[in-house]
Amino acid sequence: MSSVGLLYVGAVLFVNGLMLIGLVPGKSAGILNFFVGGMQVLFPTVIILQADNNLPAIFAAAGLYLFGFTYLYVGILQFTGITGEGLGWFSLFVAACAVVIGILQFTIINDPVFGVIWFVWAILWFMFFLLLGLGKKSLTHATGWFTILISQPTATIPAFFLLVGKYETNAALAVLLAVLAVIALAAALFLGRNAVRTREAAEAPGILQTV
Repeated sequence: MSSVGLLYVGAVLFVNGLMLIGLVPGKSAGILNFFVGGMQVLFPTVIILQADNNLPAIFAAAGLYLFGFTYLYVGILQFTGITGEGLGWFSLFVAACAVVIGILQFTIINDPVFGVIWFVWAILWFMFFLLLGLGKKSLTHATGWFTILISQPTATIPAFFLLVGKYETNAALAVLLAVLAVIALAAALFLGRNAVRTREAAEAPGILQTV
């Protein structure tokens, strides 16, 4: 059940990234956020209710709420026009939890691939915090591009492997994923910087004309 939810996390992250770089309208993306956010709240609730005090199952389900609440929050913001500071600071909480869960994936669960995935999510949600919580608008396009680039390697692709029973985890795959994440972050920052420069160049003539 959680693997099905992970599959659609890839979809909503991809669409939210497109929203941040201006290719998808906010309300259009908000609808998908409601769908996936609702799924990411319903599924872990069902898992926990059926877990019969199975702590590993409850632990696996608990982390899903972090993302379910995020997507529902995004959907609400897009349809109400409420400012995103609250979501930004919640994203800092999510980032901190993701770091802890990532460490536990390495140390207790012995799943280095998902350990890296949780660390990548921690970076992404920290970028959401900088963008929304601290108002670092210059990071909008960089955050959008990073969201797009990591959406499939950290969600859709592992979800498909889990669903067909072919998921594997080892140090080599974890290192490969970490390298891809670093490249994605570098590319996102580069693309984001270019977007800022392009916007500044477009605004410059208007400023000169008013002087």
